[in-house]
Amino acid sequence: MKTKVILYLGLSSLLYQCGPKSVTQVFIPKQANEFVWVYKPGGDHFFGPDTEHLKEGEWYDEWVPNDHTFVKGTDGKWHLFGITHPLVETDPLSAGIHEGENASFHAVSADTEFKKTIKEHHYKDLAKVLPPKERPDEIAANHAPYIIRKEGLYHMVYGPSPLRLAVSPDLAKWDLKGALFADSDGARDPNILFHNGTYYMVYCSIKSVRLSKSKDLVHWSEPETILRTNKFDPESPSLVRFKDAFYLFVCSWDGNWDEKDIQGAYQHKTYVYHSLDLLNFGVDAEKEIATLESHAPEIFQDEEGQWFISSVEWPNRGVSVDRLEWEAR
Repeated sequence: MKTKVILYLGLSSLLYQCGPKSVTQVFIPKQANEFVWVYKPGGDHFFGPDTEHLKEGEWYDEWVPNDHTFVKGTDGKWHLFGITHPLVETDPLSAGIHEGENASFHAVSADTEFKKTIKEHHYKDLAKVLPPKERPDEIAANHAPYIIRKEGLYHMVYGPSPLRLAVSPDLAKWDLKGALFADSDGARDPNILFHNGTYYMVYCSIKSVRLSKSKDLVHWSEPETILRTNKFDPESPSLVRFKDAFYLFVCSWDGNWDEKDIQGAYQHKTYVYHSLDLLNFGVDAEKEIATLESHAPEIFQDEEGQWFISSVEWPNRGVSVDRLEWEAR
């Protein structure tokens, strides 16, 4: 009997070793296509300094947001930060499309559950964050903040190159920590994934998305290119982990704009790439699995684990939110 047991165990081991290897399942993100317009910026005085078409201290009714981030505060409420500047209508329109993007808007919800904040114009403006006067030793531009909490402090990384860092205990008062690193080809639109004890920051550069690693959000590794895009200029990347794979969401700018409407400059095609290796999302459509409708999307979860995708300037001026589900392919 003992001999038979040994034989069975040996056969079982052999079958296990020779059997088919497990294959990682690919999940496709699907949006509900039910965007809710949660934030419409209100009028405000321009924070300065003067530009060709904007004057410091002057009131402007229309403000345009762009790359943004959602974060839950110590007050339990959801906060929203992002690029902003007064609407500038020049001839041609491209001359003033990003003029005055030197501070972040800050808006806050009235509820502590994210699902209850998904109401029209629910988020209300607070004072603008980190205008040039509060950053006298930095370049004026303040773009695309991304905020993550670590050891009781909120860490805001913002660009453009050099990517910079500010920290806050409460999302209200920010302490500047200076430059993190620059990229000779430019560094725009940072986004951070925390995975297995390491922070992975992705950002856009010339026809590419690049990644740098850190253990402390201060010291960063030499950047590596993780996606090359020959057909468009990448914008606003979001890197997420779902199940046992990595997914990279990248908005595209293809340069085609008739300049008849401001909104046309905020293209809303977002590509999704899948990879088991977060350092390799291929070239062009090599690892592309889906196309979504959103401009400068943020991909995030609420307290209950529900996924969402946000969009700015499309389909509305401000920030809109849509539900996101994952379907097995």
